[in-house]
Amino acid sequence: MLQIDLWKRILIALTCALGIWLALPNAFYAPVEQHNDAVAEIELSGSTEALEAQKALWPEWMPSQLVNLGLDLRGGAHLLAEVRVEEVYANRMAAQWPEVRDALRSLTPVRRQQSPADELRVRLNDETKMAEAMEIVRGLARPVATLTGAGGTDIDVRGDAGVIIVTLSEAEKQATNERTMQQSLEIIRRRIDEVGTREPTIQRQGAERILIQVPGIGSAAELKEIIGTTAQLTFSPVVSRGSDANANPGIGNKLIPSVDEPGAYYVVETAPVVTGEELVDAQPSFDQNGRPAVSFRFNTSGARKFGDYTAANIGSPFAIVLDDEVISAPTIQSHIPGGSGIITGNFDVETSTNLAILLRAGALPAGLDFLEERTVGPELGQDSIDAGKVATIVAFVAVLFFMFVSYGLFGVFANIALIINVAMIFGLLSLVGATLTLPGIAGIVLTVGMAVDANVLIFERIREELKTAKGPARAISLGYEKALSAIIDANITTLITAVILFVMGSGPVRGFAITLGFGIITSVFTAIFVTRLLVVIWFERARPKTIEV
Repeated sequence: MLQIDLWKRILIALTCALGIWLALPNAFYAPVEQHNDAVAEIELSGSTEALEAQKALWPEWMPSQLVNLGLDLRGGAHLLAEVRVEEVYANRMAAQWPEVRDALRSLTPVRRQQSPADELRVRLNDETKMAEAMEIVRGLARPVATLTGAGGTDIDVRGDAGVIIVTLSEAEKQATNERTMQQSLEIIRRRIDEVGTREPTIQRQGAERILIQVPGIGSAAELKEIIGTTAQLTFSPVVSRGSDANANPGIGNKLIPSVDEPGAYYVVETAPVVTGEELVDAQPSFDQNGRPAVSFRFNTSGARKFGDYTAANIGSPFAIVLDDEVISAPTIQSHIPGGSGIITGNFDVETSTNLAILLRAGALPAGLDFLEERTVGPELGQDSIDAGKVATIVAFVAVLFFMFVSYGLFGVFANIALIINVAMIFGLLSLVGATLTLPGIAGIVLTVGMAVDANVLIFERIREELKTAKGPARAISLGYEKALSAIIDANITTLITAVILFVMGSGPVRGFAITLGFGIITSVFTAIFVTRLLVVIWFERARPKTIEV
């Protein structure tokens, strides 16, 4: 018989109310352009001031998370950049020369020869010591740190007529490429986030390319200027560590939070020991016990200042600060001359790699060649939004009319559930901060058509049960029970497809997959629970002797 427990009714109603509650800001937030043209221009340039202006129009106790509009709807800038990884090879070889020179100094005088950018050629004054010199240089090799552990050494050494030729090994080149791309992605993301843009798309394409799409920014030239700015990296003395976010740091100090220690705050001296401009390199490595660590190296001026500071402050911590956040605060174990050191801690290979990336985030590791750049105007986006609205409304009205004509009162119940379904989709999109694109709108339109499929199966099953002369209550109950398995099977297969599209796809494909996946979840919920609750409430009040479906 038809029966739904009171606690289930309350849970269904609360779930629907929550979905509608989360979706409300998308319906009632007033467009910024209607209130202040200057603020509208700020919004198009990617500033957060426009969003704050919108929030001022909305009660604080109401949800304020909006569905973000993608580049094709909101307008913005699109760049496709290629990273010049060959520059990193050249820099590594240039940095290798002082180390090789110093290592061979006690054996024989050496001089550097002209060589390709990715090679280091060293001429020995005494060729009879070639074998011994090559062994010394090979001893400078370090293990290659990858996410799977050590993978060989970082340099290859060979000799040719009194000349030692040093090159990066293939394993090190692959690891360097990966680190360079990760570092470039991290730096670009941090710089774009600094200007308050919403939901940028920054992702790797192929081996050496990066796709950058930023909605709401004025032009591709403006985006390129943002990417060219420099993040602030400093190595600063630590005064104290605590948990009070409002502590008074004192004159000449500042209070900054820790990234990897939630709730922890460091008081550091405002004047740093060295800055990121003096950091030459930082790489994931291994300490003397084979545990993951991070090695770093400063230029000449940075090495002198850092060496003097470590000699005078053994046993004291110092803070590595990136964009006013402490990313690490190691303790100085000994004097660190020569500008090179190692950071040890509770690292695994992945965390040491990430820390090395953060340490290098003050500057791009290599130049960028912009292969493609486009500016999408907001007028084009508004046209797309208007077209999407028309398509959604037409599909919505057509489905509502069809359901009413085909199933009468039961069709009205399905239509109410469909309206709640669309609201819940927008509620979920707002909750996760998803970005809505044209393919996403297509996914919503498709969901509107698919959302009534489950109700059609249920209603047709009720019709069949009524033909067997069962009473209306029994027919409705059996209709829901027997259609359930078919509904679940049909929607699971579609949901699997949506998941595969999301995992394997990118950009527009993922946008379509997100709205389709959310639509499947909400449509199954509204068909199985919402329409049934509406039918039960109606049946309890009307107590009809016969029904027509």
